[in-house]
Amino acid sequence: MKKYVKTAAVIVMSLVLLVPVFAGGGKDSSGSANGVTTLRFFSNLPDRSSNMGLLEQTLLDEYQKANPNVKIVVEALQDEPYKQKFKAYMAGNNLPDIFAVWGQPSFFEPVMKEGYAAELDPSVYSAYAFVNGSLNGFSYDGKLYGLPRNTDMMVVFYNAKLFADNGIAVPQTVPELIAAAKKFKAKGIAPISMDGKDAWPLAILYHDLVMKRNGDDRAIRDALAKKDFNSPVLLQAAKDLVELVDGGVFQTGFVSADYGASQNIFSQGKAAMYYMGSWEMGMATNDAFSAEFKENLAVMNFMSIPGSVGRQTDMMAWNGGGYAVSGKSSNKTEAVKLLDYMMLPENWTKHAWQQGLGFPGQKFDAFLSGTETDVQKTLVTVLGSATNTSGTPINDSATAVFKTECENAVQALAAKIITPEQFIQKLNDAIKK
Repeated sequence: MKKYVKTAAVIVMSLVLLVPVFAGGGKDSSGSANGVTTLRFFSNLPDRSSNMGLLEQTLLDEYQKANPNVKIVVEALQDEPYKQKFKAYMAGNNLPDIFAVWGQPSFFEPVMKEGYAAELDPSVYSAYAFVNGSLNGFSYDGKLYGLPRNTDMMVVFYNAKLFADNGIAVPQTVPELIAAAKKFKAKGIAPISMDGKDAWPLAILYHDLVMKRNGDDRAIRDALAKKDFNSPVLLQAAKDLVELVDGGVFQTGFVSADYGASQNIFSQGKAAMYYMGSWEMGMATNDAFSAEFKENLAVMNFMSIPGSVGRQTDMMAWNGGGYAVSGKSSNKTEAVKLLDYMMLPENWTKHAWQQGLGFPGQKFDAFLSGTETDVQKTLVTVLGSATNTSGTPINDSATAVFKTECENAVQALAAKIITPEQFIQKLNDAIKK
């Protein structure tokens, strides 16, 4: 979950004077050679020349300049290949010294539970201004094992100009969305661009529909706890998803469109809306996109469902990506120093926010510049106005097996290969494995 842009010069120059010197190798630096400690850094941000990958790489470069006794070797892959390689590293007991994690049970709980992540000292981070609750997904059995870099929200980005030019009102309810979809399709414009191939956005949308139906996600939490998804609300949300598909709200062939393809459709003006995470707020400053697109980029919560308990302000929000240190690293002390440096508020938080790269997992009031984009301002309002937030999405709320089968099931539901009733049964089968 990625893509945000600002020029390399801006990010690099703004960081040069902010690097404290963490001198000397750690006491666990048994892998040192000739006085130099080599740290392996495994990232899910493969674009190192722009976006969040540039910020991450700049922080690493500045740390090395200030600490010449440390050499950092970076390996970076897109999310899905990253997860596969991560599993291979775990199986071979060869995890890099620092690695990206998702603070969600399906990914991080086994890592913490089995000792693959090093325990961190919570007292060190009392001054780091992490948002209340943001460390929960990075903790296990009362101990802290990782740090979040973002607060994530699932929202609808939209092209305000496409709506205005075609005389279509921005929809606030699902019926209005379906009506708008018909008008856009008649003009050869896709309504919502959806990454259906990766499946997790569809799973989050299903969870979002539960929120819009019920006002919260207690039905999901109860189902996970009881291992029983036979609930009227959960079945209705599955039917709501099928209604969206039948209403033609997604682009043709959305089930086979991946992350990049779905974003391209939207950024090129071929789709009016894009269902994606707040981490894409950087589209508003992305040099790869046209000025017209950036000037007309807007954002809102997914639409409400008339007659339901839920409101449009009942939304999907959670703390997702972050970092951890390998519990089996021979360079643990030095790796923790690097992590501590990266997550200093004046490093990650300040620059992620001021460069418009993402919504930090730390409080950023002190770094408001007055030059925020309209998208940034709206996202602040959206989160601040939330009447209920979800926490970890359904697909990431249990085991890795459940995650895979949940995503496969919701993809099959969206493709109309299975019925809503069969979808619920597949969730029941998956949670019992």
